[in-house]
Amino acid sequence: MKNTFLIILSLFALSSCQKEIDLDLDDQSGNIVIEGNITDQAGPYTVRITKSVAVSQNNQYPAITDAKVTLSDNTGQTEILQYIGQGQYQTSAFTGVPGRTYTLNVQAEGKQYTAQSTMPEAVPFEGLQQDSFIFGDKTSYTLLPIFTDPAALGNRYLFSFTINHLTRKTLNVFSDNVNNGLPNQRPLMLPNDDNDGNDHEVVAGDTIHVEMQSIDPNIFTYYSALLDISGGGGVTPANPPSNISNGALGYFSAHTESRRSYIIQ
Repeated sequence: MKNTFLIILSLFALSSCQKEIDLDLDDQSGNIVIEGNITDQAGPYTVRITKSVAVSQNNQYPAITDAKVTLSDNTGQTEILQYIGQGQYQTSAFTGVPGRTYTLNVQAEGKQYTAQSTMPEAVPFEGLQQDSFIFGDKTSYTLLPIFTDPAALGNRYLFSFTINHLTRKTLNVFSDNVNNGLPNQRPLMLPNDDNDGNDHEVVAGDTIHVEMQSIDPNIFTYYSALLDISGGGGVTPANPPSNISNGALGYFSAHTESRRSYIIQ
């Protein structure tokens, strides 16, 4: 089955190749797909629940409209989410706070699915620094996210960026296994060709919108597996390891987020 996780990534492209990816995964058509995010920004927060389909069905993912979706945290906060259409369930008063552990409970089609995620403390995203290099007749650009990793080992980051007003996102995951407690030294590589229209070649004057997330280890593992699958190198799992129980596809992430934009010079 192809394209199972394109629904989850919502037009995300996966680095390092920075091209649209068709994931040729195990055939799990008919499985429940859950995508949930809680952040340290003001809500509402949304949990999307659909069914996976085979490639022959043209990626029309059926929405699950009658699930019972509950969010709670380790301080006693709890809320039943309201259905708002297109498989989306939304909070009204729930708040995301760094340091808390969040639990998602979904009851759908006679089964129960649960997941937990602990929101890390926010790491200040101080800015972006441009660099460039010339290869042949092309100028390629990079952006260095400016932040300092905390002294404690175990921090994980998800970076995504879009170009100008385009909707496609490119993902990068960082860990502090190298460079722990130090200023970041890993740049984001920006596209340097248009690949027959599939990618935008970054040139001077383009605006790059970058989002930084501090994520928990399970979400880091999930996105790392997606990147490994897209890269095609070595043996990878048939599907990325979800942190949701009972065989559900997808993920549940409690994370901090901050954004910066930069105009290429």
